[in-house]
Amino acid sequence: MKRIILSALVALIAIAASAQSLVVYYSRPGNNYTSEGIVNLKVGNTQVVAEKIQSLTGADIFRIETVKSYPEDYMKCTEVAREELSNKARPALKADIDISKYDTIYLGWPCWWGTMPMCVFTFLEAHSWNGKTIIPFTTHEGSGFGSGLRDLRSTAKGATVKNGLSLRGSAVKDSMKEIEDFVNGK
Repeated sequence: MKRIILSALVALIAIAASAQSLVVYYSRPGNNYTSEGIVNLKVGNTQVVAEKIQSLTGADIFRIETVKSYPEDYMKCTEVAREELSNKARPALKADIDISKYDTIYLGWPCWWGTMPMCVFTFLEAHSWNGKTIIPFTTHEGSGFGSGLRDLRSTAKGATVKNGLSLRGSAVKDSMKEIEDFVNGK
């Protein structure tokens, strides 16, 4: 009996060790719109959330970065983002990560023009999502996920997309307990 219990424990530990998580996010520092007006952020709001999730889960972390940086000026950035959305652009990325060893992927982005930034689509379209679980999170100033969850589900075919976390960017620094509850499934 002890041998059976020990074998079962070893099997459970092996399964837990093979189930790896990854936090993937796009975030833009610089001028950002908030309820208080335009503020200059040294670290983007989505990055703050991503790093908190990583610290709570021990997951690996990967930042999506574009070859061509978005303008630091908020208004110019929104113009570029709107043009990319209209053209269904897929901006080139500086690097990529092999997601094959990850079972669960936390995916975060700021909501731009009601969906994910086009560079997140670039990342999604570069990978096979069969059998993956995606746990999305977004920062915004009133739009929530917009169509981002629907767009995620239609782009990451084969993935199970869980309910996500939507936070106002201007409230991120005061949302650490909410992020912790989200990670813990509360």
